[in-house]
Order: sequence, then C-alpha cells, then structure tokens
Amino acid sequence: MPEGKSAAPTHGAKGRPIRVLIAKPGLDGHDRGAKVVARALRDAGMEVIYAGLRQTPEDIVGAAMEEDVDLIGLSILSGAHNVLIPRVLALLKARKASDIVVFAGGIIPDEDAARLKKLGVKAVFGPGASLEHIIETARGLAAKRAARA
Repeated sequence: MPEGKSAAPTHGAKGRPIRVLIAKPGLDGHDRGAKVVARALRDAGMEVIYAGLRQTPEDIVGAAMEEDVDLIGLSILSGAHNVLIPRVLALLKARKASDIVVFAGGIIPDEDAARLKKLGVKAVFGPGASLEHIIETARGLAAKRAARA
C-alpha cells in the first residue's frame, strides 16, 4: 500500500466492509494478477473471497450469493470473456441478484470491453491498470450500490 494511504475499511451496502469475490472463470490457469488484485483490495480494507481457478459461471454466482458480496471481480486471460462474463450476468439476473456489481480484468480488447459494459459490466481493467485505480473504482462501485440499497 502506498505510504500515507489508510487501510480503514470502506463500507458496503449493509454498513459492513465491502465484500468482493475475485474469480477466474473458465480454463485459464494464470492467476497471479487476480491474486495481486485480491490482496490489494484486502489491504485497502475490503473483505475479499478468492474463489480460485477454473470456476464456472454457476460456481461464481453461487459463491457470490452465499458470501453476500457487493462486487464480483472476474479475471480472464483466455479470450473467453465474451462467453463467460455474459453468462455470469445472465445468472445473476435469473437469480434476482443483478444488484451485485461485476467488474473484469485481463486481456480484453477495447471493442469487447465496450460490449461487456453495454451488457452491465461496470468496469474493465486491462494490463497496466494501477492497483490504486482498481481500488478506487471498486470503492466507487460499492458506494453506488450502497446508495441504491
């Protein structure tokens, strides 16, 4: 954490620290970036659940609901983002949990990121995104969710 930054929890919709599920959907086996983001969010005061590698959209949505998360962060490097992320969004909607905010990161071309945002993904981070930017975006997304609750 940068010097001078506070590790005080940021609160989510229920007056508790923001809860974030970080998951690696599909067959992608590279999780270093997801672990770095998970740790940064945790160090920023958020409660982070790391679901791990090779999660199905069904697993991700089930865990998000069971853990009562505010945000879902999906890390995809495999190129399957146009299939897996819309499936997560559809499952959230079907389970009446579309208020859970989804963001994504990985190797996602700009045109695909724009399409995913139209479907409901609130932020897409590419290679080189700073941890500070990801943290501040997550805080902002959680604040907007809390305001709607």
